[in-house]
Amino acid sequence: MKRILSFIVVVLITTGVMVGTSPGLLNSLKLGLDLKGGFEILYEAQPLEAGQSVTSQSLIQTAQSLERRINALGTTEPEVTTEGTNRIRVRLAGVSNEAEVRSMLKKPAELTFRSATAADAKKPGQYSKIELRGNDFVENGAVVGFDQLNQPEISIKVKDKAKFAEITKRLLNKELAIFLDQELLSAPTVRGELTDGSASITGNYTRDEANKLADTINLGALPLKLTEKYSQSVGATLGQLSLDQTIRAGLIGSIIILVFMILMFRVPGLVASFCLIVHTWLVLAIFYLGGFVLTLPGIAAFVLGIGMAVDANIITYERIKEEIKTGKTIRSSVIAGSKASFRTVMDANITTIIAAAVMFGLGTGSVRGFALVLMVDIVTSILTNIFFSRFLLNLLVKADAVKKPKYFGVKESDISAL
Repeated sequence: MKRILSFIVVVLITTGVMVGTSPGLLNSLKLGLDLKGGFEILYEAQPLEAGQSVTSQSLIQTAQSLERRINALGTTEPEVTTEGTNRIRVRLAGVSNEAEVRSMLKKPAELTFRSATAADAKKPGQYSKIELRGNDFVENGAVVGFDQLNQPEISIKVKDKAKFAEITKRLLNKELAIFLDQELLSAPTVRGELTDGSASITGNYTRDEANKLADTINLGALPLKLTEKYSQSVGATLGQLSLDQTIRAGLIGSIIILVFMILMFRVPGLVASFCLIVHTWLVLAIFYLGGFVLTLPGIAAFVLGIGMAVDANIITYERIKEEIKTGKTIRSSVIAGSKASFRTVMDANITTIIAAAVMFGLGTGSVRGFALVLMVDIVTSILTNIFFSRFLLNLLVKADAVKKPKYFGVKESDISAL
């Protein structure tokens, strides 16, 4: 009786949690470009000045700069990734002002050192006069070190020593603010006239903050220009249509699968159907908590994972049915069938995870998204359709609630004589 009660309590609590949270999960899912509509651009990065090159660090910093610019425009959830040695791919879902975004993105990141003019004195925190630009600094000349108090400091070098000496003399005991585009990064105070073309920027920086500022200055010393190589627009209507059709096909397929499981395996089929629903809910919850963006390749991986979950249940329950047909008791058949099928099911799942991990490591863009969703889906399937389903089935078997072979889809005539 206790096991039956435990089974009922677990099912009711799980169902209540799913019913209560599912509407919020579905409404909070982030949709990708192919579902929500928007546009995608592939840029090729080149240095502005002859003789310079595009480094991996400058490419990453440029991508981060692009993402900050997009966020400043109010665009939600941009996807900015680097590809190869000199390309950046930008995906923007739900964007209506495409021309404005294109214009903003093509400008190179602009690093400036600014001072306050007399007119700025009436507006604290305003710096309108540009004293230095990114190309005034030596390439990769910004380095993070530590002062005598073991506090992080950034050492910088400029190309024109005389110009730097004049600026630091004029701005003695005044702030020389550092901007990336229109974002204020830091506002250190000039403490002395610097004639050797080098300086140290100190402040209450953490090591990460100092590294970030040094990287930004080095990026400014090697500004990149972006050339559009490819673009694709996806209308919101097309995206919504794709989503609606995918959901409809998924629901129809899921219903057919659940009916098939119940007809073939009876009580275990009911347990498997419930666990498949739990599996779907759990994947959606992980998507929400992880901030994943749902795309059509992701949905394809999701459906593939469900197929593997169904396959795991079929392998297990078919093995149990074979044990029952040999004349074993229900409890012995469940134990033997579950044990015999466990390795086969786990081998299939683990090899798929390995293949997905390789795809994620070597792939780009939608391939990585497909692989990531597939790995999450399979791990979730192992938890729900192997361990959780066996837990529920064992509760029923040990409680003697399913004593007859017909509850497992086995006819009495198929059972071998002892």
